[in-house]
Amino acid sequence: MANELDEVKGPVNEQGRDVNVIEKQIPVKVGVGSTIFEVLLWVFGIIPGVIFLFRKIKAKRELAQLQQKIQHSASQIDNYLEQRVQILQNAVGIVERSVALDKEVMTSVAAFRSGVRPTEENRSEVAGQLDTAMRSINIAFEAYPELKAHQSLADAMQQNSYLQREITAAREVYNDNVLRWNQDIFQWPAKMIVAAKAGYTTRIPFTASREVKEQARQKFF
Repeated sequence: MANELDEVKGPVNEQGRDVNVIEKQIPVKVGVGSTIFEVLLWVFGIIPGVIFLFRKIKAKRELAQLQQKIQHSASQIDNYLEQRVQILQNAVGIVERSVALDKEVMTSVAAFRSGVRPTEENRSEVAGQLDTAMRSINIAFEAYPELKAHQSLADAMQQNSYLQREITAAREVYNDNVLRWNQDIFQWPAKMIVAAKAGYTTRIPFTASREVKEQARQKFF
């Protein structure tokens, strides 16, 4: 029998293939078969029915704990993003006294000063705005020797680099927890039945912005 996937003879897309995260939440649904399954457990005896009831209670508890874990992971990302906002504000204050910054950078900073905070809906957007603003500051930092001599700005750029690595790591943890959630809610019978009755849906992992993807394709050297 031939291999289903043959890396030597199989078809190859010479142009490559780009992928995107699908922005869609899939609801958990169970059919009549699950209802019949639960009824039959009680028909066969009290013990099977009680055992499955306890399994559902355990499944509900585990899903609730996993939800809290996902929230904690998201909060970690938000904490790092807010720290980057503070660094951005400090860096802009130093740079704008020395060189002219792009107006869009100043608009972004003004928005952050007005109290913009990352949420479930805008977390990726805020991260993208921070990346754009910090990149503009970094370009100015590299272009003007007098800025490089400013120790406070050099420290801010170093802190930003550190926080970016921490954000990347926190996103990995968040995505891992989201993956586990998306798998667990479709584990039949106990978790899937509980998830369907609770109206749970899949969660969407972290999504990189189009701008970031385009930059990743650019030549850096």
